[in-house]
Amino acid sequence: MSDRGSVSVVMLGLIGLLMVLGLMLGMAGHYLSVQSRVQAAADAAALAAAPVTFHPFGSAGNPVAEAARYAAANGGRLVRCVCSIDRSWNARIVEVEVGHVVNLIGLGRREVRARAAAEFAPIKLLTIETVD
Repeated sequence: MSDRGSVSVVMLGLIGLLMVLGLMLGMAGHYLSVQSRVQAAADAAALAAAPVTFHPFGSAGNPVAEAARYAAANGGRLVRCVCSIDRSWNARIVEVEVGHVVNLIGLGRREVRARAAAEFAPIKLLTIETVD
């Protein structure tokens, strides 16, 4: 019995294994990159919507539309926005959820989602802080 060529088969198997591991690491990196971008889109959407909830601030816009606009500008899609208009001078918290669909080889299409919240205190518009 001859062992000629057995090293080639083992090397071929190792190369295949390394390719699969490389593909998995690449997909994990892609997923984490998308997750980071979706979180940034959620943060931007929450920060944009918060002041629009207060109409005396000078904005006649819609906080949901503003959140959707900033989410889209940052590569996401607004999934949920808890950002109702509040005409009082009380502080309020805006909460948003943003999603983005990503294609992962072997796993298909998956939606990556991120949540963010922003507080807006209209009363702070009236105070002036000095820097020492």
